[in-house]
Amino acid sequence: MNDNAPPTSVGSGSTGRIHPGTSCAARVVRVVAAVLCALGLSAVAVSPARADPTAGGDLQVAQTLGDRDLTFMLRRVTGLPGPLHVDVLTHRGTAAGTLRLGAVPTGVSADRAEGSSAGTTTSRASVRLGGTPGSYGAALDIDRAGPWELVVDDGSRTARIPFVVPGQATSPPELAVFGGFVTAGVLILVTLFVAVRVRRGAWVLLPAGGVVAALAVAVTAALLSASLPPPPQPGGQVDATNDNVTDPYAVVRPVTNDYSRPPVSLELGSYPAKAGERGTLRLSVTDGATGLPADDLVVHDGALMHLLVIGPTGELWHLHPIRTAPATYEVRLRLPAAGHYAVSAEFARLGGGVQQVRSATGLTVADGPARGGSSHSGSARGGAPALPAELTPQGPGTRTIEGVPVRLSAPSPTAGEASTLTARIGDTPTLQPWLGMVGHMIVVGPLDKADATSPTRMGQAAQGAPVWAHAHSMGVDMSGHSAHDMRAAPAHDADAMRHGDAGGMEHGDADAMGHGDADAMEDGHETGKGDGHGAGTGSMSGLMPLNGDSPADETVAAYGPDASFVYTFSRPGYYRVWIQAERDSAVLTVPYLLRVSPAGGAR
Repeated sequence: MNDNAPPTSVGSGSTGRIHPGTSCAARVVRVVAAVLCALGLSAVAVSPARADPTAGGDLQVAQTLGDRDLTFMLRRVTGLPGPLHVDVLTHRGTAAGTLRLGAVPTGVSADRAEGSSAGTTTSRASVRLGGTPGSYGAALDIDRAGPWELVVDDGSRTARIPFVVPGQATSPPELAVFGGFVTAGVLILVTLFVAVRVRRGAWVLLPAGGVVAALAVAVTAALLSASLPPPPQPGGQVDATNDNVTDPYAVVRPVTNDYSRPPVSLELGSYPAKAGERGTLRLSVTDGATGLPADDLVVHDGALMHLLVIGPTGELWHLHPIRTAPATYEVRLRLPAAGHYAVSAEFARLGGGVQQVRSATGLTVADGPARGGSSHSGSARGGAPALPAELTPQGPGTRTIEGVPVRLSAPSPTAGEASTLTARIGDTPTLQPWLGMVGHMIVVGPLDKADATSPTRMGQAAQGAPVWAHAHSMGVDMSGHSAHDMRAAPAHDADAMRHGDAGGMEHGDADAMGHGDADAMEDGHETGKGDGHGAGTGSMSGLMPLNGDSPADETVAAYGPDASFVYTFSRPGYYRVWIQAERDSAVLTVPYLLRVSPAGGAR
């Protein structure tokens, strides 16, 4: 203490001394205020933590419901209780009609009152589909966190789409930040009270030190929260029961995907329909180790299941069966030609990664009435099916599919080397994301040339083909350069943007694993080099989700016209390739026949 402090004027014409304890307390208060301002400003500058699982985007699920190909957008629930907004996106040719929607909680909880409504429909709504492609919406009431099912009834079939509503719990770092600042605020008031009421200034140091400690905890939590891993995702990394969904931070153990989980077995039900007749194909998935129903499929690339069917004429169906019961799916088909159909399914299991399982038997369809046929092809009794020219596979070059010009350009592919294939679909950047991607490519082979070009044996040849692959094009690069300018780009550029395509192989197809996309050509056709196309005007920047937002859906038509793929063919020979993209609310399927040269340049 300095007892020789100069006198200080207090009031008019009077002098006196400030008590020594008061002087010390004032200095402490000033220091605390400065520290508070500095740490407060630093906390404001810290980026907020993104550990809350509710920051995820919307759920997109494609469904082949009867004769309709629909995409359901389940918008994230932002508050409980609150609405679940469901948008139904239709495509060209979708029949008008009414869908009845229902929300059904399915989780099990320790809270009997909360779990009593499991399995009952708690909210209903209707969606009237018009004849014009577009988005049609409705809202359902959600009153609790946990696993749910969206029940969709079109009058003849009922689809059950599982989804999870995460709990909106405050993360531990946020609790530390809020608690630290609240504690600091209370201790500041205590410090001021002590400074005024207590004569000994040393007592002020106790609450003042608490202020500094509380602020240090708050700021440290804010700084470290951005680097902390998010909690396990309910329904994706841990089982989605009501209890752990309500409080996702209750599960603190490290969670890693178990890719050693055995694959499922795909079983096809009987299909009595003949060529040209409509029939329902039922599928069941069972665990390969236990034989129990595998009802742990999660949405992968915009669908619970991607079903690929290849017919004897080489026609491809890319369908999305509806889930009608646990581990049970069905899809309605009208197969136009008699003969054998190869069938495979791609999906992702909870904690088991992406799998593609080919049916061991496929389908054999008997000959039907001469009037049978689909919108694309017909089948005459006792004769070879008539295949339209636009469904006949060709090599690289220009062709027209449903009135849209499509140009395929590619260098000659070589086995074991990454190749690039670019399809220009139309002349304007008006492609729509389908299943979350600008373009899809299905690869089957290698095949004998006679089988690959046969109008009656392609299904049987595909049944035993060594390689089945499903690859994606994410569009042009972020700078907006054309896919034509990306031919020399390394394969890992596409691999970095793929969505689990390694699971798109069946059993022995590990040679294709790790490659996202494709390229090849059939001998005797132009390579497309120097075709004169300029730089594309599209950009994929709007396709990738940012800051927890959802990626662009099918309502956005601003990509392309180039869809570029990178793929490594493991073996030489002939391959059947189908490129799919959505334009004008219609999914175009373009078939190709490509020849892959042996390694070393031999023809």
